[in-house]
Amino acid sequence: MWKKWLLLVCILLVMYLILPYILPIVFAGITAILLERVIRFLKHRLRFKRFQAVLLTYLSYLVLLFFAFYYAVSTLTQKVTALSKLAPKLVISFYDSGIRPLIKKWEQYLSNLPPDVISSIEKSFENAVNGLTLFLQNMAEGLISLITSIPSFLVEFLIYLIALFLISLEYPNIFKTINSYLKEETKAKINLVLKPLAEASIGFIKAQIILSFVTFILAFIGLWILQAPYKTLLSLLIVLVDILPILGTGSVLVPWAVVAFFQNNDFLGTGLIILFLAITVIRRTIEPKILAQNLGISPLASLISLFIGFKLIGFIGMFIGPGLVIIWNTLIKANIIKMNFKI
Repeated sequence: MWKKWLLLVCILLVMYLILPYILPIVFAGITAILLERVIRFLKHRLRFKRFQAVLLTYLSYLVLLFFAFYYAVSTLTQKVTALSKLAPKLVISFYDSGIRPLIKKWEQYLSNLPPDVISSIEKSFENAVNGLTLFLQNMAEGLISLITSIPSFLVEFLIYLIALFLISLEYPNIFKTINSYLKEETKAKINLVLKPLAEASIGFIKAQIILSFVTFILAFIGLWILQAPYKTLLSLLIVLVDILPILGTGSVLVPWAVVAFFQNNDFLGTGLIILFLAITVIRRTIEPKILAQNLGISPLASLISLFIGFKLIGFIGMFIGPGLVIIWNTLIKANIIKMNFKI
């Protein structure tokens, strides 16, 4: 028995080590599994041959990807172009209404201070400027790194597309080959484990779409009440940073509120802070319940797994935590992990 567990651990360790190098193929395999239902429908209902069904599904998927990418890029380009035309006016307005009065106040304040205090403040200001310069340099380096990584991404994306077509074409043979190495009992247990995991994966995606939609609606309504420009673009930006690790709605709304206060626009600044708190509270309140409904676990288990995952490994833990709970419950149901004991 221990040999089987040792073999399983070794396989998982090898998979963990080589995973970063085969991610395009892994994603291609996952996509092929998701598209297999469409291919089977074309084969059994419309009497397509395997190659024809795969080709039609694959081309439809490519067209869908192309239009989604084209729409996203064109919309973003239009909004950014319009915003870039307005940016100089915003900067001048921010300087005139916020920075210039602040400089005058500081000049009046500094004129009444001892030389030592002024020197200390100047040194602190110099350190702050140096820190900001370093931050901007790091941002520029990150942008350059992102641009230089585009060719690598295109190569990986091309490998993903080729692998997707080949895996979809050979899916029945791959499935048969894997099954030939498994006992009937093992097949039953794997099916018992994989089915809930597949349902949970789809449920998790649905939950994230629902949460993102709620965030977008709240942000759009809030910005509409505050009469902010580019409501749609900014709402999408808030949704995006809310999904990304470490960031969150506060990374957009809080700095914007600070700028508004500097411009003596207390209505906008206060409104943005209230909007940030409202989105945070509402999202954190409904998140455990939505995850529980879509993942098939209780709201309490969802909340605890979210909190522990976040505390242990940060943002990614909010995804891993509920996933581990699902895997644990599935393994118990499959009788792979036995919990038939009493204390």
